[in-house]
Amino acid sequence: MTFPVLQTARLQLIEVQAEHAPAIFDVFSNTEVIKYYGMDPFKEVEQAEKMVGHFRTTYESKRGIRWAIVIEEDNRLVGTIGLNNLALGMKKAEIGFEIHPDFWRNGITSEALRAVLNYSFEELQLHRMGAVTFPANNASIGLLEKHGFQKEGELRNFLFQNNQSHDAFIFSLLHTEWNTN
Repeated sequence: MTFPVLQTARLQLIEVQAEHAPAIFDVFSNTEVIKYYGMDPFKEVEQAEKMVGHFRTTYESKRGIRWAIVIEEDNRLVGTIGLNNLALGMKKAEIGFEIHPDFWRNGITSEALRAVLNYSFEELQLHRMGAVTFPANNASIGLLEKHGFQKEGELRNFLFQNNQSHDAFIFSLLHTEWNTN
């Protein structure tokens, strides 16, 4: 099973490998990155190594695909993006992403999202892409809406972080609504 590599104007979306663990740790140990992620920040690089293994296992079991977002110019991993809860038979998945704050607000996540959505709808033939966000995560909500996602509702006490439950918003984008422009 060959991992799908996606190419954009500035990025390569590639399989997350063991050598990416330090960069993954740099992203997931940053409190600003995981503020709305539904998990606590990493404390040790071993946590990133386990995450890399989890990404591989999830891909091999066809339950998800996680790409490393790599700046092609300098081969630097700046975040990840991927499909969670992938159900090929049901033609659906959920999108998830995170990026290091040094690369916020410069279109990288949007560029990666566009490539993954195109792959998901055109190659995998998915019919529905979902997304779950914290209600206060305005940046992710804006990015999802920019790409045509519609808010469907609120999930009460859906996420657990910092020893408390949090509500979440659920968004979706259907293949029939997807516009590659």
